[in-house]
Amino acid sequence: MLESLKKIFSGNEEEMPINTGSKPDISREKSAELYAKSKTYFPGGVNSPVRAFKSVYGTPLFIQKGDGCYIWDADGNQFIDFCASWGPLILGHNNAKIREKVIEVMQNGMSFGAPTALENELAELIIKNNKYVEKIRFTSSGTEAVMSAIRLARGYTGKDKIIKFEGCYHGHSDSLLVKAGSGLVTFGETSSAGVPKSFAAETIVISLNDKNAISEAFEQFKDQVAAVIIEGIPANNGLLMQDQEYIEFLRQACTENNALLIFDEVITGFRVGIEGAAAHYGIKPDIVTYGKIIGGGLPVGMYGASAEIMSRISPDGGVYQAGTLSGNPVAMAAGIATLTELLRSGFYKDLNAKTQEFTDSIQRFATARNYKFKVFTVGSIFWFAFTDKDIKTAEDIDPTSMEKFKVMHRELLNRGIYLGPSGYEVGFVSAAHTKIELEKAKRAIFDALDLVFRKV
Repeated sequence: MLESLKKIFSGNEEEMPINTGSKPDISREKSAELYAKSKTYFPGGVNSPVRAFKSVYGTPLFIQKGDGCYIWDADGNQFIDFCASWGPLILGHNNAKIREKVIEVMQNGMSFGAPTALENELAELIIKNNKYVEKIRFTSSGTEAVMSAIRLARGYTGKDKIIKFEGCYHGHSDSLLVKAGSGLVTFGETSSAGVPKSFAAETIVISLNDKNAISEAFEQFKDQVAAVIIEGIPANNGLLMQDQEYIEFLRQACTENNALLIFDEVITGFRVGIEGAAAHYGIKPDIVTYGKIIGGGLPVGMYGASAEIMSRISPDGGVYQAGTLSGNPVAMAAGIATLTELLRSGFYKDLNAKTQEFTDSIQRFATARNYKFKVFTVGSIFWFAFTDKDIKTAEDIDPTSMEKFKVMHRELLNRGIYLGPSGYEVGFVSAAHTKIELEKAKRAIFDALDLVFRKV
C-alpha cells in the first residue's frame, strides 16, 4: 500500500505502463428508464440540449445527489465531478455554508417580487470588490443578463448593430443565435430555426484573433455598431485563450468608433478571480455580464457598468428590462454565502495552484507519451483538446478530434470521472477537490488517454 501511494504522488507520470484494457461499462439501467420516460415529457428528453449525451456514448446520466467534488447517478454510480453544474459550483456540491444560508433565508419565504435587503448585501459585496462596475442589475440567468446588456448598449448609443465572434456563445436570445457566413466580415446567419433573418442581420459575425476583421467591420458599418460582445475568455467552444494585445486592440477599436465593449463573463466571472477576465487582462469593458457563480448554483445573472451607462435602465431611463424573480431572496442568499468564501485571503491562489498542478501533470504525461493532446487552462478552468496546436479560434478546432473525446468520455465514466458530455465543453476544478481526488482523476485520465490513442 505504501509503495502504491509513493507512486501516485511521485509525479513520474511518464513511467507508468501503458493501459491496454477497457473497464466494463457502468450500469445505466435506471438512468435509461428515466430517460425513456423523460422523452415523453420533454423534447429530446431534456431541458437543455447538451444534456442529451448526443456527442458521447450511452444515454444521459440522471444525477441523484452531489456532495463536495462527488456526484451520484440514479444507478448509484459515484463520480469525481469536473462539470460542476457547468461552472458555478466553485465551492463544490452541497456546500454547507451555502446550504445553511439558503435554509435560513427560506424560513421567511422564497419569493416576494419586491426589494429585499439581501439584494443590497450581495450588490455591495460585488461592487466593493470589482472596480469595473459602479451599478448593477440582477437577472435570473446569464442569457437574460446578456440580452439586457445588448439592449442597454443599443439604447445608450442609439445604434443597432452588434459585432460578435464565431465560437463565442452568449445564450439563446434571438440576435445572438447567429453564426458566421462566408467572407471576412459577414452578417450573421441564423443558427436556430425560429430566429428571423431580420434579427440576424443586425449581428455581424467575425473570427476571433483577427485585427483586420475588426477594422473592416467598423469601416464597413461605420457609425452603425452599438457594441462588440466577446466572452471574457471564450470558454463555450473550447477554451480559446486570446492574446493580451488583441484584447487591447479590441478595446481601442471600440473607443475610437464610439461603440461599447461588452465582456460576457457568465463563465469567467468569479472563476478566474473576483474581477474576472477584465482583471486578467487589466482592461475595462463598458458593460460586463455575469451569471452562474453569483447564485452559488441557483438561477441568477447580473449585468453592470458605470453609473452613467446604467442610468439608461428603467425606471431611471428608457431602456426597459424587468423580471419577477430578479433578486430572488434565496438566490441572493446563496450568492452572499458563495462570494463571502471567495473573498477569503488566498482562495484563488490555492484553487488556481492546484488546478495548474493537475493540468500540468496531465500535459507532462501526454507529452512524454508523444500523444497529440493539449491541455488549455486559465484559473480553475481547463479544456482537453486532441491537438498539438495552439487553438485561438473556433475554426482551429478539428471536428474529427471529437471522436477521440467520445472514447475518452466513456472510459472516464467507467473509471468514476465525470466531464461535460461534449468535447467542446470546458471542465472546472472546485475548492472541494482535494489532492487525493485530483490524483485519482489524473490516473484515470492517464489510463483513458492510453486507450484513446490505442483505439482511435
